[in-house]
Amino acid sequence: MAIVNLTTPIKEKQIRKLQIGDHITISGTIFTARDEAHTRALRYAKDGYPLPFKTQDGVLYHCGPVVRQVNSTWEIISAGPTTSARLEAVEAEFIENFGIRVVIGKGGMFKRTEEAMKKYGAIYCAFTGGAGVIAASFIKSVEKVIWLDLGIPEAVWILKVEQFGPLIVAIDSNGNNLFSEIDKKIQANKSQLISNL
Repeated sequence: MAIVNLTTPIKEKQIRKLQIGDHITISGTIFTARDEAHTRALRYAKDGYPLPFKTQDGVLYHCGPVVRQVNSTWEIISAGPTTSARLEAVEAEFIENFGIRVVIGKGGMFKRTEEAMKKYGAIYCAFTGGAGVIAASFIKSVEKVIWLDLGIPEAVWILKVEQFGPLIVAIDSNGNNLFSEIDKKIQANKSQLISNL
């Protein structure tokens, strides 16, 4: 299967061409955000304040990296994905407010996020859990860290990456969800197996 190489910023028309099961890589700038960063960013939006980092046509990575500081430079040691489902309650609002085109994580997301991706032109991509050191190898530098007061895992890390991936498109901008489709097949096979017993 061919791999689609995307470079940030990523435009909606590029996203609309992708379908579940496609493989992509990303080069350019991405940023991390977990629970606390999502909460703070959405509070900024509600209160009418601009974020201190760019998000429009950007790539959001559900990740709390392991980092070390060498003199004045940050180095990413491991950058595996965190479980995306825990952000389901706020991700649709995040996509709507901040113009996200790609969300990267593990474990998939659900209906509200699917609908937001369909409406605003975004995709969800899965990266293999447990492969944090491999993920870190695609990170060339830390451009900036925002909201370090939240703690290292919860801060927003602005990262320069080169061919980050391959990532599997697990939710496309038509609202199709690879995890849901696989689950349906599993349930159908399970029912068939039970009836054969």
